Amino acid sequence: MNAPPRYAPVHLAGVVITSVQETFALRRSAKAVAELLGAEGQDAIRLATALSELSRDLLGSGTLSADFELRPDPQPTLRVTLAWSGGPGPCAEALEASARLLPTTRTGSAESGRVRVEQRLAVAADEVLARHGRARRLLQAHGGSTASEDAQAQTRDLIAALEQTRAQREELQRLNGELEETNRGVLALYSELSEELEETNRGVVALYAELDEKSRQLREASEAKTRFWANVSHELRTPVNAVVGLAGLLLGAPDTPDGTRRHQLSLIADSGRTLLALVDELLDVAKAESGNLEPAWAPLDLRAVLAHLEGTLRGLARPGVALVIAPPAVVAPVLGDETMLVRILRNLLSNALKFTETGSVRLDSAVEGGPAGAGPGHLVLTVSDTGVGIPADQQGRVFEEFYQVKGQHQRGRPGTGLGLPYARRLTELLGGTLRLESEPGRGTTITVRLPLRPPADEPRTTTRLPVLVTVDDDPAFRAVVGPLLHEIADTVVEVADGRSALAVVRQQRPDGIVLDLHMDDVDGYDVLAGLHADPELRRIPVVVVTSATLHAADRARLAHARAVLHKPTLTSGRLAAALTAGRPAPPPPPPRPTLPEDGP
Repeated sequence: MNAPPRYAPVHLAGVVITSVQETFALRRSAKAVAELLGAEGQDAIRLATALSELSRDLLGSGTLSADFELRPDPQPTLRVTLAWSGGPGPCAEALEASARLLPTTRTGSAESGRVRVEQRLAVAADEVLARHGRARRLLQAHGGSTASEDAQAQTRDLIAALEQTRAQREELQRLNGELEETNRGVLALYSELSEELEETNRGVVALYAELDEKSRQLREASEAKTRFWANVSHELRTPVNAVVGLAGLLLGAPDTPDGTRRHQLSLIADSGRTLLALVDELLDVAKAESGNLEPAWAPLDLRAVLAHLEGTLRGLARPGVALVIAPPAVVAPVLGDETMLVRILRNLLSNALKFTETGSVRLDSAVEGGPAGAGPGHLVLTVSDTGVGIPADQQGRVFEEFYQVKGQHQRGRPGTGLGLPYARRLTELLGGTLRLESEPGRGTTITVRLPLRPPADEPRTTTRLPVLVTVDDDPAFRAVVGPLLHEIADTVVEVADGRSALAVVRQQRPDGIVLDLHMDDVDGYDVLAGLHADPELRRIPVVVVTSATLHAADRARLAHARAVLHKPTLTSGRLAAALTAGRPAPPPPPPRPTLPEDGP
């Protein structure tokens, strides 16, 4: 329900209009009353103009009057009603003109009727009621005026309206200027927020990609663990069953003079040794994985090592398969870990013999470099066979722990899938590399390159670099590797992220770059690609350092790097050798501490 009005309407005055002069007076009185009751200047002029047009159009009627009424509730309003009789009433143009200025309503017939014009007031009802007495006295003093006076009043009103319009136009221009400035700020803020949102989206996408990669790695680790338990349980169960079964036979059977008991005991011993070797291999893999397996460098007799391998592995060759171990042509003294070297070669040779049905398995050895040449020299051991070979899409996976290439060739050839990963892990611990080349149906060749002396004994290259730039987002690693870099460079410039690396390199024009591979914003792959794409920067030698194990695809993306070094095994000698290859070497500087190793 609507609330009852608080104030009743107040009648102000009625005016009779009989001449043109009184229409002029009506205009002036309406404007003055409207302004007195709180109407804005433009609103008062609109009311006066509307009444002037309507009254002049109705002047030919028999009677014409104007009635002023104040309606305080609900919105204070001044209502003026023109009543006529004995005439045609206002024309359509006059009504339309009045309606464009103020709310206008016509009632009645063609010969008599009313036209009501309403003007809202901008003050409160109490204030309007307080002024109605003065408004009534003003209307009671209503009098005629001449056309000249009315024209002057209209001119003043027009000037006032024009001045107000100009002021409004200036205010509008000012507001438009403020709005444009606000719009520019909004656009700038929108652009900034859009960039931040886009950057956040890129970070979210990268995070999802990383999570997908981690999920894939977890799935592969779970599959590897499953394969491990399946293979190891089978491999352990076979010799244990043999030991238990033969022990039961020995306990239940009487002694025999024909030597059967002795043969059974030898089978038990062989099964026990197989079980022990398998357990030892598993323990060594775990030690190598955790970084607790360290090489014991000592002089070794390569001829004796190869002779021992030939004697122990010849019995594993199938009929029609020749095991050929060429005599070593090694003159320089060899330092190494004999146990690790034997395990590397035994795993490679036994694996080759396992999957070779006809032809041969061959081991060759050679020396590259050495005391008479440049660098410390390397021992190169090559194991080649004419076996089943490995498909190209499986050659990267054979170095995963417990992975075995599926196929008919696996029947009757038990194993854990640890041979090749274990051999490569030991090779890396000795500071060497292991490379595999294979073709299905034509055999496999594995090349092992080992240093002739421990990596710590490498001769230091003392060709100092004037300026060296290191790019790594890990402050701890930069602090550790800093002393090594200062051993080989006069000035070391540190860059904490890959995004600004290219700009720093263009500014410094260094003589070498040490680049971390895995960084958060821009990784080493992108930095290396950007360096190679710039003709002025592509000749700067770049050494990539990482603590991760790289796959074949990753190494292909690093083809433009001078070398890829493992972080835990970094030394100033290795960095200098990679960065200053081909430079003349001045006398060596005094030795300095090298980077402590934190495990493979």
